Amino acid sequence: METAPFSKPAVSLEEIPILSVSEISQTLKRFVEGNFNKIRVQGEISGLKRHTSGHSYFALKDKDAVLDGICWRGTALGITLEEGLEVIVQGRLTTYPGRSKYQIVIESAKAAGQGALLKLLMERKAKLEAEGLFERKRPLPSFPNRIGIITSATGAVIQDILHRLNDRYPCEVIVWPVLVQGPGAADQVTNAIDGFNRLPPHQLPDLLIVARGGGSLEDLWTFNEENVIRATANSQIPIISAIGHETDTTLIDYASDLRAPTPTAAAELATPVLSQILYTLELYSERSKSLMNRHLENQFVHVRGLGRGLPDPKVLLETATIRLDDWVERFHLAQLSLLKNKYNILVNIALRLRHPKQTLDIAATELKQHNQNFIKASTHYFDRYEQNLRMISMCLEQGSYQRVLERGFCWISDGNTVLTSVSDFSKHMGKVVSLNFADGEVKIKPQPI
Repeated sequence: METAPFSKPAVSLEEIPILSVSEISQTLKRFVEGNFNKIRVQGEISGLKRHTSGHSYFALKDKDAVLDGICWRGTALGITLEEGLEVIVQGRLTTYPGRSKYQIVIESAKAAGQGALLKLLMERKAKLEAEGLFERKRPLPSFPNRIGIITSATGAVIQDILHRLNDRYPCEVIVWPVLVQGPGAADQVTNAIDGFNRLPPHQLPDLLIVARGGGSLEDLWTFNEENVIRATANSQIPIISAIGHETDTTLIDYASDLRAPTPTAAAELATPVLSQILYTLELYSERSKSLMNRHLENQFVHVRGLGRGLPDPKVLLETATIRLDDWVERFHLAQLSLLKNKYNILVNIALRLRHPKQTLDIAATELKQHNQNFIKASTHYFDRYEQNLRMISMCLEQGSYQRVLERGFCWISDGNTVLTSVSDFSKHMGKVVSLNFADGEVKIKPQPI
């Protein structure tokens, strides 16, 4: 029967040597680094952090386990490490005795495929962005009276936010405690956002802050859930997202009205500094008073200078009185001159006028002359027309049919019609016809011969 590695025969408890923590850590370190000096591991990068020193810290994970990893600055990997990227890395295992942790130091890496979470995240982001959920941005209130906070009731996040609000701008704060990680967390955050929006108007917050501390992609996944994003986009209350650290990005950051790099920064972005506002108001008040006093002094000096430049009112009144007397005298003279001119004009007109009797005599003489001329013209006119009428009458008399009958002619009629042809006369054979002569009428009855 094989024995387990490193097993020893049973000994009494007193014979087991007592080791220090450092001895145990060093023994494990030598064992791990000696047996895993060069290995290859496949996993998905999670919780990638790039330190200011240039070193990169992250975790390699698969379905059941997580392995911390580190890549020193200057290591030529050939690829860029990205959150959610599935890679195959080559390196060595090492331990960190100060925290009883082991990790892999990466010497080379290559991509093995896109991580499932990152792929899901990108697909969800593209879908929600196409729906326009990331476009609406509501303005934040400059001086909020009431702020709603959605975060875990325990931990440093809520304390940091409350402490910073109390220092900067004390106001009413409503905390809605929720789970920020694990099963049911997304539903609780969604219900909290919707719950704040359904509060009565007198209890409605002016601003909401959704916050949690840092963590890996899996830890922050609650804030990538679709129901949380839709609740954020549909909120009527402006929302500031403060999820994780500055390098952490979740979908709620795109749907919120403002993203804060940290929860503490969210409190700073949500409120002004009350002491600074009071100081600024006091400073403006003092400056306003100073400007007003200076303006009044300048106006007083200006008025006083204008007063010195004005002449004596008594002198002005005397000058005006003399000018008025002069204008009155000139008015009287002008009035007399005007009346005299009008009188002379009337006299000249009167001299040119005739006496009414003389005018009537002249009119009577002209009327008599016109009357004589009218009688003479009318007599001449009627004499001329009388002569014309006589001549016309003579012409009519000469052309009368009666004169023709006196010369021996007659005209035949049947009483209604004049017979002017032989055929007409033949038609009246045996009938009475009239022979009309100049001195009378004879009736006969023609008979054929």
